[in-house]
Amino acid sequence: MRIAIAGIVHETNTYCRDQTPATDFHQRRGERLFRLRGTETSVGGAVDACEAAGDVEIVPLLVASAQPSGTIAREAYDGFRQEILEGLAAAMPLDGVFLDLHGAGVVDGIDDLEGDLTTAIRDLLGPGVPMVATFDLHGNVTQQMADALDGVFACHHYPHIDLHLRAAECIDLIRRMHETGLRTAIHVEPVPMLLPTTTTFEGIGQQMLEQVLEAEQQGGVIDISWFHGFPYTDVPHIGSYLVVTTDGDAALAQSIAAEVAQSLWDLREQFRPRSLSAEEAIAEALAIKAKPVVINETSDNCGGGTPGDGTHLLRAMIEAKLERACFGFIVDPAVATQAHEAGVGAEIEVNLGGKYDELHGAPIAAKAYVKALHDGRLTMRAMMKGSPLNLGRMARLVIEGIDVVVASNRSQTFDVGPFLAVGIDVTEYDTVALKSSNHFRAGFTELAGAIVTADTPGLTTHQIQVFERKRANHKLWPIDADAAY
Repeated sequence: MRIAIAGIVHETNTYCRDQTPATDFHQRRGERLFRLRGTETSVGGAVDACEAAGDVEIVPLLVASAQPSGTIAREAYDGFRQEILEGLAAAMPLDGVFLDLHGAGVVDGIDDLEGDLTTAIRDLLGPGVPMVATFDLHGNVTQQMADALDGVFACHHYPHIDLHLRAAECIDLIRRMHETGLRTAIHVEPVPMLLPTTTTFEGIGQQMLEQVLEAEQQGGVIDISWFHGFPYTDVPHIGSYLVVTTDGDAALAQSIAAEVAQSLWDLREQFRPRSLSAEEAIAEALAIKAKPVVINETSDNCGGGTPGDGTHLLRAMIEAKLERACFGFIVDPAVATQAHEAGVGAEIEVNLGGKYDELHGAPIAAKAYVKALHDGRLTMRAMMKGSPLNLGRMARLVIEGIDVVVASNRSQTFDVGPFLAVGIDVTEYDTVALKSSNHFRAGFTELAGAIVTADTPGLTTHQIQVFERKRANHKLWPIDADAAY
């Protein structure tokens, strides 16, 4: 059988000031997709599952993905969409299509990237070709999108450690549909909640996921995907969602989705975040005996569209005169280049970070010792294990006794790789600071004595009430006290 692989992956923060052009997307075409073979990514999982089956011819088309950022430029999306449609048309007949999607894509003039793309593909394929997709659980999804698909498989975990496993389930469903003639039913149940970034590794997120997985064991259910939603965008269909795929029973899909959604709504108060200022987070970290204490600056998370050059937490660490502390990392290509030009052993005057806007803090003016340099080409160690990560020029600076890692390309900190690249063993420090909401937990949970979250001003703050909502077509908890499900 012949299965095509394609996709457009973008988490769109509409509160970012700039649009996202095509040049910001990493574009893998044709056989380049096979380079993800063996990685714990959606495409890697799909390729591995197809090859393990032994009787599948993979038709690799285009997967375009970009760091979370502002609204996608229309010409960028139109180009990718057209290329995928033309590739599918040229490859027909096909026995199945696997799509790598996100769920929170917003294009200039199109609120629902995934709904638009899947509908166009379905119109091309017709009703008989199975089409299944993986998603990030931070999607704002629609029934339009689900109606175009035969299976909706969001990753279950946050951090997203199971993308490759969900992709394998997609391939299995395509094969089952091809071999047995199965036709599925999918129901999207919206819940009027704006969830903060909530890990499934502990607490209420873990508790809710256990309920989802238990409900998924019912007869006739193929999958239940809990979409936490993406609150840092302004679209009419924003919220949280339960999406149920069954073996053709539409009534069953709807009833189970409603049941699980009611549980989520009933637990809503337990999802209220605990927000600490930088100073409060540092004070709490210093009071903890188990070391190292990881302080994650959730509000400047590039994984949600922020610049990654915020200075609030680092400034507070310097003012607190922390000892045995490191920060990894701040995105500042100008300072990274300055350090590379000066060389290891040099002392330089820097204006670090704070270049994107005023929200994320002013630049830090300081003397810095250049301790180490690196080209920034890394391999991911925890989440999406085995896939490449290019942070651009990196430098390890010592500022007031604190080891500060500076990178050139936007990314959150997923694991210890950026620290190790410049010679930092985080287990030798008392305080380890980084920028990420929850993906870092895949790489740091086991080695951290404790984790403390700092919620400084930023585009991914837990204080979601600060974002103006002009387009939501319904009341939302926790912003509206009278929101109802």
